[in-house]
Amino acid sequence: MTEERKYWVPALEKADRVLSVVSLEPGKYKLIDLSRQLAINKSSMFSLLHTLETLNWVKKGADDTYSLGEAIAVLGSSLVKQFDLNDRFQSEAAGARDRLQETIQLARRIEDHILYLGKVEALTPVRLQSEPGMRLPAHTTALGKVMLAQLPEAEWKRLYPERALTMQTPNTIGDREKLFQQLRQIRQQGFALDDQESVVGFRCVAAPIYNIVGDTIASVSCSMPLHQWEQKAADTKREIVDLAKRLSGLN
Repeated sequence: MTEERKYWVPALEKADRVLSVVSLEPGKYKLIDLSRQLAINKSSMFSLLHTLETLNWVKKGADDTYSLGEAIAVLGSSLVKQFDLNDRFQSEAAGARDRLQETIQLARRIEDHILYLGKVEALTPVRLQSEPGMRLPAHTTALGKVMLAQLPEAEWKRLYPERALTMQTPNTIGDREKLFQQLRQIRQQGFALDDQESVVGFRCVAAPIYNIVGDTIASVSCSMPLHQWEQKAADTKREIVDLAKRLSGLN
């Protein structure tokens, strides 16, 4: 067995095949047609279609043929919005970068990590190592902490079942109770700070980006060397909070 097939789920593969056929010719195939087309027995096909229909991934018409359901449209819309957000970030963040002369970054949360999505880099001698596609533990970054702060406290405990946390630098919060205490403060103030917790010698501020129903979908940040932070802290906080609001569509 190849490594990529080691954890394979055959039912998901079959569902993917069903969705592929239905998407190419919606309203054409009935259960028996899909069974023959994909060489899946009728009993298994019935279970697949029943589950997909219940989940709104497919819908059955009056003539018993199948088309894609509303859940697929929602997922597709979310994917488009993800790219729209990155495009808007590139445009909106350029102004903040020019005013601050510092690099601006965009990330989203995946469980207890963050994934960098975008970066608008300032022309400075000091370059940040983070790049789109890179992941870091959420609790070590302002980007991650500001997104964690928006979650219910029960979710914090699920994400961090152990008291001890991974240390990225000597300044990283290593105790989950201290992290939870800081997250409560972040939730109230609307932004998060990173004091050399991810990279020694750098401070960072981040603010959350919300969707239309108020869920946190991403965050933006600005990081800079300590000597620059002393001069720019107030302006940087204001710029990042304002940028996050613009990207949330709140302004």
